[in-house]
Amino acid sequence: MSAYDLNDNQCGPYGDASLEQLAFLVDEAARTACAIEQLSRRVHVTLPDAYEIQRQSIALRVMRGERLTGFKMGFTSKAKMHQMGVDDLIWGRLTDAMGIDDGGDLVLQNYVHPRVEPEICFLMKKPLSGKVTLLEALAAVEAIAPALEIIDSRYEAFRFSLQDVVADNCSSSGFVIGPWSKPDMDVSNLGMVMSVNGRDASLGSSAAILGHPARSLVAAARCLGEAGESLLPGQILLAGAATEAVALQGGQTIRLDVDQLGSTAFTVMAANHDD
Repeated sequence: MSAYDLNDNQCGPYGDASLEQLAFLVDEAARTACAIEQLSRRVHVTLPDAYEIQRQSIALRVMRGERLTGFKMGFTSKAKMHQMGVDDLIWGRLTDAMGIDDGGDLVLQNYVHPRVEPEICFLMKKPLSGKVTLLEALAAVEAIAPALEIIDSRYEAFRFSLQDVVADNCSSSGFVIGPWSKPDMDVSNLGMVMSVNGRDASLGSSAAILGHPARSLVAAARCLGEAGESLLPGQILLAGAATEAVALQGGQTIRLDVDQLGSTAFTVMAANHDD
């Protein structure tokens, strides 16, 4: 069975697909904005399998000309870990094609059911991998910025297991980064307000990200080191969501304001560009 046979007029079924074929399936779902059935409902996928599917699916994007620009962390709150029945963070990959200009447009038809989360973003000046201290992690940072991450699980009804979400690049689909600030700024407890069309939609603090966003850097270094990867100079890390995600609809303007760090925003364009 070839990877192309998996489509069967839609985006499934999966049968006895190999990890390579499942990676192709996940990649096609993201590329064509087509919802698919959860992998875990058809095949047995371990967590290491899921990370390999993720790696191979992003490799397909790189083969098409995209460039790996960083990583994102997920499950950065104790509540989310408990909800998913896990005791560790998850991580995904970011490419340049996922980036949206600050103040730019998001085209709704390129996503299945997108949502947005407020985050803190780190830009690296030194490589970071393996077991590091908080001070070592902060010393590797070039700059810090407010950011919005667009998440968009390609699974039907936005439902998935741990293995499903990891295979699907931890739902990471896009990001918008605001102005960069110096790395010595204290970001341990900054107020964060995300608004939709000028109305507050979610309020939180950067402290919601593992108690301090820099702890996400420490966790990222450990997780990536265990996978044989590193955060490299010039790459970014999205530290994790500070509040619950907000569903996106055409005509919305999403804005994030972070104390001392500034703001970032984008506008959601309806699928037919008329709404």
